[in-house]
Amino acid sequence: MGLILITDDAAFSRRMIKKAIQQSGHETLEAANGRECLDLLANHTPDCIISDLLMPEMDGFGLLKELRDRGSKIPVIILTADIQETARQHCESLGAFMLLKKPPKAPEIIEAVTQALSTKTN
Repeated sequence: MGLILITDDAAFSRRMIKKAIQQSGHETLEAANGRECLDLLANHTPDCIISDLLMPEMDGFGLLKELRDRGSKIPVIILTADIQETARQHCESLGAFMLLKKPPKAPEIIEAVTQALSTKTN
């Protein structure tokens, strides 16, 4: 199974996502913002990143941009309550694999991770 890095400033959201991910047999890491996520990437190589869009210090847009600039091939699933087309397009232009509306249901998370892992190439 895969290693999934969950990045969200809300501990409750991280717990909910972690529970769904672990029940489907994957391992997890957690970060509270984009900066922590990038710090974890120094010592870990996750198979997928699930990230909130709005976070302090470094938001999901900043994380996507930094990953793109580093040439990362890790698929990133963005979770957001912002369903505006401009936000979706911005995420896609920065390389997001998929966007899910918050709060996602466990089956949606598992399906998104399954799709991301099936297309991952390193």
